[in-house]
Amino acid sequence: MLTYTIRRFLLALLTIWAISVLAFAIIQLPPGDYVTAYIAQLASSGVDVTPEFAENLRQQYGLDSPIWVQYLKWMEQISRGNFGRSLEWRAPVLDMIGDRLWLTMAVSVSAVLFTWGLALPIGIYSAVRQYSIADYIFTFIGFIGLAVPSFLLALILLYLGFRYFDANIGGLFSPEYQLADWSLGKVWDLIKHLPLPAIILGMAGTAQLIRIMRANLLDELRKPYVITARAKGMSEFRLILKYPVRAALNPFVSTLGYLFPFIISGSIIVALVLSLPTIGPLLLRSLVAQDIFLAGTIVLFLGIMTVFGTFISDILLMWVDPRIRFERRE
Repeated sequence: MLTYTIRRFLLALLTIWAISVLAFAIIQLPPGDYVTAYIAQLASSGVDVTPEFAENLRQQYGLDSPIWVQYLKWMEQISRGNFGRSLEWRAPVLDMIGDRLWLTMAVSVSAVLFTWGLALPIGIYSAVRQYSIADYIFTFIGFIGLAVPSFLLALILLYLGFRYFDANIGGLFSPEYQLADWSLGKVWDLIKHLPLPAIILGMAGTAQLIRIMRANLLDELRKPYVITARAKGMSEFRLILKYPVRAALNPFVSTLGYLFPFIISGSIIVALVLSLPTIGPLLLRSLVAQDIFLAGTIVLFLGIMTVFGTFISDILLMWVDPRIRFERRE
């Protein structure tokens, strides 16, 4: 078990390095750079920019160097805990991300807990009570959850809040806590605002995992060991939870790896609609402005969350399915 965990951890570190290379390279793919976008913005305002001024800006920001030199400088800064400076905001990247990263993680974890807490029992019930009225109802709700875009659901809930409750249900803080320092009151205010974005972001994932759990459990319930255990008089509740559910959890747990980045990437439009101070809107703006260090750092963090989620899912799978613990020996 320890060998397996160490091997997966080392592979995760190698994957994170590969993600950093790909993230930096992909951000450089669009034509031009930050200076090009900045000059276009000045030109739209009627400001005439000379080629000498543009060249000085590129030298100032280090954009005149080859891409591999820029990457090595970025990696050198990261090794010292410095992720560079935002070209657009002219501030350290970590200061720009700051609370946004923790708020994004809070929203993501809340959405994952909502997804698992709802999908697991509903999936089990739908499989055990196949073709019942409740199964049809959950299936219908699941298809609705998959079909309705998250941003549309956010718009509907915003409208209902304004129309019937005369309240703005967007954001993660009340007006008096938005600019306040962190305190127990602000944390409690954040907890009270988390359920709405968690439900909106987790709805599609919940519907998908319900179908996965239902299909996997139905497949397990038809296997001979279940029929044999039932024939020997084992109670139905113990029979279902001890063996079939545990075996059906394998694909369910393996989805954790992509669930975190899926929620964050899907939260960009939802964050704009609900005015959430998360990383999504900041990533969108940095990509438009070709702010390579800010965008690269955010994409790198998304990759790290993907790798971390996959690592956690591997460990959980090792606990759920003991067969994974055995190493292959020739």
